Amino acid sequence: MASGWRVGTAASCAARPSRLCQRHQLGSCGGGQRQRPGKKGGEETGPNPTDRGKPGSKRHILVDANGIPLALRISPANRHDSKLLEALVDAVPAIRQCAGRPRRRPAKLHADKGYDFAHCRRALRQRAIIPRIARRGVESSERLGRYRWVVERTLAWFARFRRIAVRYERRADIFTAFHHIAASLICWRFVQRWFC
Repeated sequence: MASGWRVGTAASCAARPSRLCQRHQLGSCGGGQRQRPGKKGGEETGPNPTDRGKPGSKRHILVDANGIPLALRISPANRHDSKLLEALVDAVPAIRQCAGRPRRRPAKLHADKGYDFAHCRRALRQRAIIPRIARRGVESSERLGRYRWVVERTLAWFARFRRIAVRYERRADIFTAFHHIAASLICWRFVQRWFC
């Protein structure tokens, strides 16, 4: 500024660029982090047939008569329920008893119409489990029956945990671990109710 609040004359020599920085670092240069959305889905996800083909997962739970989760598996949303029945039954841990061999499997298993296939019944009979599976086209689907509502109640308990209500994890082992934490909290609530 010149005297009297006027703009002064231009400087005799223009400022030279510094030798240390050749270029301004704020412009886009093509490097660095990409700002594109990542690939949707992850491990154990598939197109959900009930939600416009969005990638999704399904939880398969085996519970006892009180609704305590005994085994848990995660699968893609487009995989049929009957394909995981054997893995789910084999995942039941051994139950300790006072004497004799520990019983590893339940005596009978109640399931919905999604498991009404000959290979599911055969797999249960090979493991000495009596299959109590609702039949397709014969029994009404309006009622859950005397035993099936326990499973639906346990699924509702799992849905109350915000971390697993919507899947945010790409890795299936992390998503399964959160399900195991939820199952242990459900079991802890039963222990508190019975013993405290």
